[in-house]
Amino acid sequence: MDSTSATHDVTNQPPPLAPYDASEDKALLEGLRREGAGWAEEDLRRLGRLAGSAEAQEWAELANRHEPVLRTHDRYGHRVDEVEFHPSWHHLMRVAVTEGQAGAPWADDRPGAHVARTAGGLAWGHTDAGHGCPTSMTYAAVPALRHQPELAKVYEPLLTAREYDPVLRVPTEKRGLLAGMGMTEKQGGSDVRTNSTTATPTAEPGVYTLRGHKWFTSAPMCDVFLVLAQAPEGLSCFLVPRILPDGSRNTFRIQRLKDKLGNRSNASSEPEFDGTVAWLVGPEGRGVKTIIDMVNCTRLDCVMMSATLMRKTLVEAGHHARHRSAFGARLADQPLMRNVLADLALESEAATTLTLRLAGAADRAVRGDEGEQAFRRIATAVGKYWVTKRGPAFTAEALECLGGNGYVEDSGMPRHYREAPLLSIWEGSGNVNALDVLRALVKEPGTADALFAELALAQGADARLDAAVTRLRGLLASASETGARRLVEQMALTLQASLLVRHAPAPVADAFCATRLDGDWGHAFGTLPDTADLGAILGRALPGED
Repeated sequence: MDSTSATHDVTNQPPPLAPYDASEDKALLEGLRREGAGWAEEDLRRLGRLAGSAEAQEWAELANRHEPVLRTHDRYGHRVDEVEFHPSWHHLMRVAVTEGQAGAPWADDRPGAHVARTAGGLAWGHTDAGHGCPTSMTYAAVPALRHQPELAKVYEPLLTAREYDPVLRVPTEKRGLLAGMGMTEKQGGSDVRTNSTTATPTAEPGVYTLRGHKWFTSAPMCDVFLVLAQAPEGLSCFLVPRILPDGSRNTFRIQRLKDKLGNRSNASSEPEFDGTVAWLVGPEGRGVKTIIDMVNCTRLDCVMMSATLMRKTLVEAGHHARHRSAFGARLADQPLMRNVLADLALESEAATTLTLRLAGAADRAVRGDEGEQAFRRIATAVGKYWVTKRGPAFTAEALECLGGNGYVEDSGMPRHYREAPLLSIWEGSGNVNALDVLRALVKEPGTADALFAELALAQGADARLDAAVTRLRGLLASASETGARRLVEQMALTLQASLLVRHAPAPVADAFCATRLDGDWGHAFGTLPDTADLGAILGRALPGED
C-alpha cells in the first residue's frame, strides 16, 4: 500500500525485546557464585543469551500454539498411546537436556552442580515452562530410584545422560531417558494414601502387575515412570517402563490429555494400567517415604519456575516502560510506574535469592551436610508455599504495566499469567505445603533449629528483621493447623529478608524490610514508601535503567 494512503503510522510502541540475555540478572549471578557454582557462570551466560534469542523465544511461542496431540491408535487400529509434539517442543527439550536441566547433576561430582542446574533453569525458563515438567521429574527421579540399587545401576546412567532421545523403544537401548511420575488419583488427589491402584506380585521377585487409573500423569511420552500403588503390604513405589525389555509395549493406555488453564505445551494425561508390568522401588508399604525424595526436588523446581516467571515478566514490563510514553513522559520516568516496577523488582530478587539458597542447601545436603539437610527440609516447603503463591499476583501486575498490550496474546504475557497458578498447585497446593511445614516442626524438631540458625546469621544487622525473628518464635510457640498459612508466610518473609540483609545492596534490603516486615506497605504492588530508593532498586534489577 502507498504510504500516503495509510491511515496511521506506528509510533510509541516498544521494539521486540528479543534478543536479550536472560542471565543478565545481578541477583542470579551473585547467588550462583555465593552458593558454590561460580565455575558455571560462562555456561549460564551462554544459556541466557540463547534463552533470550529470537529463535528460542519463537520455539516457546510455537510449542504453546501447537499443543500436543494424543494418538491412541495407529492407522491400522493398533493401540500405540503416543503423544505428538510440534518440532519446537523438541528443540526446547534438546537444549534443556543437553544443558543439564534433567538428571545430569547427579552424575557431576563438582560442588555446586545442583546450584548450576537451578541457575540454568532460572535463565532457560525465560522460554517455556511446559517442557520444564519432564526435565524436572527426570531430575527428581534419580534419588528415589536409588532406594532400589539394582534398578538404579541400570537406569541412572541413562537418566543422567545429556542426550535427548524422544523415540519410544527399549530403555536400555537408548542414549538417554526421561522419567515421569504417577501418584494422584481422582478420589484422593494429594491424599495419595487413598490410592486404589493395585499391585500384584508375580512369580519373579520384585516384579508386579498394576491395575488402576491415574488422574494426573504429566509428560506421558517419558520412558519410565515412578508410580504409587497398593501392594499386599501397603502403598508402594514402582518403576513402570513404557517399553518392556523384550521390546513390547507395556500397558499404558492414555485415556485423554488434560485441557489445562496453562502449561499447554506440556501433555498431562490420565493413564490406565491393566496388567501393567512394574518393578518395586524401595520396600513394600514405604511408597510415600520412597517417593518423597522425588517430591522434595520437584518442589524446589516449583520455586525456581515461579521465580523465573517473575523475572521474565519484570523484564518484559521494564522493557515496555522504557520505550512507551504517556502524558508527556516515558512510563519508566513516571514516579508511580517506577514505584510499581521497583516493588516488583524487590519481590523478584527475594524469590531468586531464596531459590538459589534452597539449591545450595540441596547441593550440600546431597554431599552429607546434616545441617543443610534439616534446613532444606523445612525451607523448601516454606519457599514452595510462599514464592509460588506470589507468582499469580506478580504476573498480573507485570502484565498490567503493559496496559491493553499486555492483555493481548501476541505480547506473551497472557501465557505467563496462565502459567503462574500451576506452580502453587503442582506438588501439593498451598494447604498441603503449609501443613507439611507443621509436620516437619513436630516430627523433625531439628528443622526449626536449622531455620533459626540461618536467621541468626543476620542477627543485629537490621532491627526490623530482629523483631520479625522474635515474632516468628512467638508464632511457633502457638502454632496450629488453622494458623498454618500465617505461620509459613512469616517464615518465608523473615527468611527472604535475612538473605537480602546479608547479600543484597542496602536500598534493596531496607525497602524489603520496611515493607514486608515492618508494614510500611499497601495491599498491592506499587505502594513502596517515599523513603525507598527507587533508582537504586531499578538500576540493579533492570540493566539500562537510569
